[in-house]
Amino acid sequence: MNQNQTLAIFLLLCHLILAQQKEHQIPDSLQNKSYDYLDDKAYTLKKDTSKAIVYLNAYLAKAKKEQNWKEIVNGYRNLSNQTSDKLTLIYADSAIYAAKKTNNNTVIGSAYLSKGISYYALKQHNYALDNYIIANSYLANSSDKYLIHKLKYHIALVKYYLGYYDESISLLKQCISYFKNDNPQPYLNSMHFLGVCYNRIGEYGLCDETNILGLAECKKLKITEMEVYFIHSQGINDYFKLNYTSSIKNIESSIEGLKEKNDFGNESVGYFYIGKSYWKMEKYEKALPYFKKVDQLFISKGYLRPDIREVYELLIDYYKTKDNPKLQLYYVDQLLKADRMLNETFHYLVGKINKEYNTQELLIEKENLKKELFIKNHKYSVLIGFTSLLFSGFLFVNYRNFRNKKFYKKRFEELILEINNSKNKIRTKEKIQKPAMPSINNDTGEIILKLLEKFENEKKYLERDWKLSGLATFFNHNPTYLSAIIHQYKEKSFNRYINDLKIEYIISLLSSNKVIRNYTNKALAEEAGFSSTERFAKAFKIKTGMPTAYFIEQIKKENTNANL
Repeated sequence: MNQNQTLAIFLLLCHLILAQQKEHQIPDSLQNKSYDYLDDKAYTLKKDTSKAIVYLNAYLAKAKKEQNWKEIVNGYRNLSNQTSDKLTLIYADSAIYAAKKTNNNTVIGSAYLSKGISYYALKQHNYALDNYIIANSYLANSSDKYLIHKLKYHIALVKYYLGYYDESISLLKQCISYFKNDNPQPYLNSMHFLGVCYNRIGEYGLCDETNILGLAECKKLKITEMEVYFIHSQGINDYFKLNYTSSIKNIESSIEGLKEKNDFGNESVGYFYIGKSYWKMEKYEKALPYFKKVDQLFISKGYLRPDIREVYELLIDYYKTKDNPKLQLYYVDQLLKADRMLNETFHYLVGKINKEYNTQELLIEKENLKKELFIKNHKYSVLIGFTSLLFSGFLFVNYRNFRNKKFYKKRFEELILEINNSKNKIRTKEKIQKPAMPSINNDTGEIILKLLEKFENEKKYLERDWKLSGLATFFNHNPTYLSAIIHQYKEKSFNRYINDLKIEYIISLLSSNKVIRNYTNKALAEEAGFSSTERFAKAFKIKTGMPTAYFIEQIKKENTNANL
């Protein structure tokens, strides 16, 4: 960008700010009012921007007149929160400039945090995280617990967006504990997102409980504007509990409130799950308008969450069945754009949060240890030992991660070899070749083995909740005999036998079906008939020696290399 272009942009921004300020001249009656008075009036009128701005401009003018840089920061921050998208970031930058004049790290960190929040509201997650990380560097040694927990809350939102739900839950619980007594709005915000995280990990009961408590707390604290978020969250949870009618009703009742708040992110998610509910009810024509609203928000706002990219796959399939290649091609193009955007955003955010935020947290911890060493000289040797232990632990974790990856790679290669070998083998009937069992005659053993073979061939093991007694009843045989045969000839317990069959089925699908590789752990668990995502993940790790994500990643790499 050349100097003339830079100057032109600068003059345009100045013009916008001056125009905004001229539009709201400060009445004489407000000239000598206190900061508290002006702030309270602006807060009371926050739903009427044109009236609130008068008090916010008076607040800023008073701070500038007194050359009170800390209050100037507050003035710009308040204007940033109240004004339109095109001015919010300009005011946020002005707040940072004023904050640096204070030479106060807490004030500077607070200004960067506010700018990050402005970016997050615009769903520009990359820029939001950049500013959160800068804020974290300034707030590392701050005694302001409120700001520290406010930053934790916003980092939790980014971790949620990335799918680090357990880490997000941990941070949100800390925030709820801190905000509960004296900060009702952030307390409710934290509770809302905790419920959303519970939904994403399949804890639908906990999500229900959190939403019910949240609605009760909204009434108790008289913050009714937050009710819409808990209703929206409940609607999405209803979808996952297969209560489609209730899901539609709850989400639709929340949409207007979200639009009033300009929360296009949750609006888009709401449209998606209303559409998905109609889709599951096979009311495809009713689903289409909602899916198209998701696309419209992607076009106008550039927003699409990873879990709702499926909207394009559904639209593509729908128009394929309708023999409409024009619309099919359009949604294919939109899906490609969405994937490009999601991949770029995720690549940036994951690298940033791991390399800069998490590393920065370790460095902060290290600095705190150094200060403790300096202050407590008499504990010098103990603390040095602790630091060494911490460093050794760090090395051990890194070594263990390296060793695990090496082990995973080896196990993956062995599994692929087994899969390839199994494709070339002709399956033969299993015969009793092991020593006979005194309590079971050979004929009975043969019968049970044939029943097991049929059970496997017909993939009955994909049904949920098989127990030894249930399968024995299904075979019309003694459960003790069945258990003994499985132990003797399959060389594993009953539960391990069933789980291994399910996992072998999933491995086969992942190896041959590109679509399945995009399934979440939850979807794979349902495909294999596991009762929970956690049981599936544990069974997959036991059977293969590696996490599902690693196996899928390697399968995709193998497939890519094979196509080169």
